Amino acid sequence: MATVTVTIDGKAYRMACDEGQEQHLTGLAERFDRYVTHLKSSFGEIGDQRLTVMAGIMVMDELVEMQKRLKGLENEAETLRRSRDEALNKADKNDAALTGTLSDVAQRIETLATRIAVKPVA
Repeated sequence: MATVTVTIDGKAYRMACDEGQEQHLTGLAERFDRYVTHLKSSFGEIGDQRLTVMAGIMVMDELVEMQKRLKGLENEAETLRRSRDEALNKADKNDAALTGTLSDVAQRIETLATRIAVKPVA
């Protein structure tokens, strides 16, 4: 298990993470620190714990909004898949009908060709 030191609101925190995840954890901490810094600049010194809770709530709000957006995109993708499948099924039926009609026409042409064919004189 790896460890990294991250800084939130000017305070260093040593954290454990899986090997290879150090840079990811550091990036997350930097983003979270931006929330805390934003809140601190907006509200002033209101206490570390309160700042952390408010920043956590802001992050959760963004997460919920992203989940709603993702759900909407998943629903839209499903609707598009259904529309595509319906169009393909319709096209397959049209292709089958056209193939059947062409087969019938070809059969009629062959029948007519046979009827009008000049038989060789023996």
